[in-house]
Amino acid sequence: MNATYLKSKHDAGLDYESYLATDPDKGDNWRTIGAQVTLSDSQRALIEGFVREMKVLVVSGIWCGDCVQQGPLLQRIAEANPVIDQKWIDRDEHADLAEQIKINQGLRVPVAIFMAEDYEPVSIMGDRTLTRYRAIAAKQLGASCPLPGAPVPTEELEATLQDWLDEFERVQLLLRLSGRLREKHGD
Repeated sequence: MNATYLKSKHDAGLDYESYLATDPDKGDNWRTIGAQVTLSDSQRALIEGFVREMKVLVVSGIWCGDCVQQGPLLQRIAEANPVIDQKWIDRDEHADLAEQIKINQGLRVPVAIFMAEDYEPVSIMGDRTLTRYRAIAAKQLGASCPLPGAPVPTEELEATLQDWLDEFERVQLLLRLSGRLREKHGD
């Protein structure tokens, strides 16, 4: 995946509310989870301290239980600082990209592609954070996906939010410490 290709995909992406509007009935499940999620003061301060622009492309499925449970967390992080330019695309509508970001040979969602301001790839994270995998493993070790709209314990949401925030912070630090970007920005 090169920067030109990733830019074209990011440009084709939707903002969060437009993405949810693609299926209003399923979008309500996302909003229910989103209403349960708030950033702590320290989390908000961390994100507000980001200075390097990052592009984030979330490959998702509005129908997916894991996306319902994690998508609103990604959105809450992105809302906290305008240097995070996050867009959403449907995995099935962008099968060419989905094929390139398979995880363990599977078409997984959600997958977040983190890029520098010039769309150079920096990191890919998905389909579940460690907290999500631990929670699912504790319930069952089968291949089933959680049902969209199923209740999620508050402590699991908080821990999953922190997992995602840790990756956003890691990417921000990678961008801040990048020799090429430090030279470009004179910092």
